[in-house]
Amino acid sequence: MTGGLFAIVGPSGAGKDTLMAAAAARLPELSLVRRVITRPEAAGGEDFEGVDAAEFERRAAAGAFVLHWRAHGLRYGIPASVRKVIAAGRPALFNASRAMLGEAVAMFPALRILHVTARPEILAQRLRARGRESAEEIALRLERAALPLPQGLTVCEIDNSGPLEEAVARLVTLLQPVRA
Repeated sequence: MTGGLFAIVGPSGAGKDTLMAAAAARLPELSLVRRVITRPEAAGGEDFEGVDAAEFERRAAAGAFVLHWRAHGLRYGIPASVRKVIAAGRPALFNASRAMLGEAVAMFPALRILHVTARPEILAQRLRARGRESAEEIALRLERAALPLPQGLTVCEIDNSGPLEEAVARLVTLLQPVRA
């Protein structure tokens, strides 16, 4: 495996974090980028560093992020340390938002975008099982799930509607270099 930057995107409930953890377990050289988010770490979900808005803004102004964006009323940042991982020839995978993909590709032209999807009924079932959102919030997340990705991007699709092992195998394959 050689270095490179990979962005994984997809709707809530598609299984991005589960797939990322499974890929990291199979590919020890893979670096999972730990995002910085303006929410308390006790909120659960993915492994992230929680900071308040003032600390986030201080870090952004100091150049601590290679990418940062707003989504769902929160701020998200990808630490600048990801550059060292890539420079060392290791692959790095981060959880992204579809809204920032254009900026990400402009900054990292070789960025590979991995889009995780699942059938709407599967997404709804997973979101209900998490128990973090109301029925109305789940309905809004399902509406957003149907929105297209920005035009003009090269995207690799991963359907995570079926057995987890199939989606993990697809992700691991996409993270591997192409051999002649």
